[in-house]
Amino acid sequence: MWPNGGCKSHSLGVGGLAGGTALALLALFLGAGGSIPAQTLQWISRVVPEAAGTIRARPGGEPIQHRYQGWDDTDFSRFPGYGYQDQRTGPPVHAPDLRDKIDGDVLRGEQVWRRAACVNCHILPGDGRWAGNVGPSLAAYGELAKDPLRTFAIIYDARAFFPQSIMPPWGTAGLLSAREIGDLTAYLHSLRSTPSRSDLRDNPELRPAPTPYFGDSSDPANNPALLLAEKAEEAWSDAAASGRSCAGCHGQDIDAVMKGVAAGYPKFSKRYSRVVSLEDFLSAHAPESAGMDMPVGSAANLNMAMRIKISSRDHTVAMDLKDPNLLAALKRGEQTFYRRVGQRNHACADCHTEATVGGKWLGGRYVARSTIETGLTRTYPAWRTSFDEAWSLRKRMQWCMIPHGTNMLSADAVEYAELEAYMTTFDIGRKMQAPGLKD
Repeated sequence: MWPNGGCKSHSLGVGGLAGGTALALLALFLGAGGSIPAQTLQWISRVVPEAAGTIRARPGGEPIQHRYQGWDDTDFSRFPGYGYQDQRTGPPVHAPDLRDKIDGDVLRGEQVWRRAACVNCHILPGDGRWAGNVGPSLAAYGELAKDPLRTFAIIYDARAFFPQSIMPPWGTAGLLSAREIGDLTAYLHSLRSTPSRSDLRDNPELRPAPTPYFGDSSDPANNPALLLAEKAEEAWSDAAASGRSCAGCHGQDIDAVMKGVAAGYPKFSKRYSRVVSLEDFLSAHAPESAGMDMPVGSAANLNMAMRIKISSRDHTVAMDLKDPNLLAALKRGEQTFYRRVGQRNHACADCHTEATVGGKWLGGRYVARSTIETGLTRTYPAWRTSFDEAWSLRKRMQWCMIPHGTNMLSADAVEYAELEAYMTTFDIGRKMQAPGLKD
């Protein structure tokens, strides 16, 4: 139920749960260190098909993961993911058997450099604003590095030399073949360009940070998400087939009855015995109380969440840190944030903590401005200018699974809910600003 009262929730049985049985959910929580009263197991997964994390097969039998249109559909099932029941770990550190000679091709190696997007972390002259500076400049690598065998081994698995490296284990994980690593090694050792003293972009330490500015996120002329949120005002008043509506229970004035409500999410719901975000709650509350279809990932869910969050703009984020259930969930969310998964052996923390990125950025994206310490949640849902779409934080999480090289979970998965809750703790005391603007 809404914190301010409202409709009486209609109890549902646990039979016929979509996306998994009650027993599976119970096992998931018990494995994560939680406990659930059996009589309150009433969570039903309601998400759009693109956000469900379903594994399908192409006509030829090749498995793929069904994702949003235009997204990579590679099936990463063989690599560990964020599911609580997935206890697999990343590939063990492997130092390759070094050869006496690296027979690489420089031109092919340059193609590997581009295809592997090494520029996301390393600067080369001429790579412009999209070069990252998390790693060292490689402009004069051929002059500084004398041992191609060592270069080959570092690319193959940097962890053998630098245990805390966030560089993907290119060879160990099968991201690059031995031949491709050999070609890349040859290319790097061919580089002789001395960084320009006059162009600060060639210096990782002095390179000026990208300064994207999208304008006032509260101005509809700058933020199309605000126009989408207006559509939710009609949905608020429209009666469903059941004859019920949001306004019928809560009142017509959204801003009056929803004032500050969104600032309390995510929260632990006693009704569902799990952490829920506002979007999660809407997906369950709408059909249970008004017979309205509002699955996570749908426009109806996103627009309504944005409209309710607008009613909480300038309210400070607050969470009930005295709730032991929430505290246990936050601990699990923290473990997820720092857990390395996928083919690239990455964690959220590798890109989104100040301690890791040190004020630097990846591929033109100024990571230090979107670290967990500076707050990541209070501006979502947000309009993504690079996609011309409004995204929830859950969709953004699912998108991050692709560069991780791991399959995404269902958008309403409890693992994502607890991860979002942990991230939200860093926004406590800060003002809600949704919907925001992102690149």
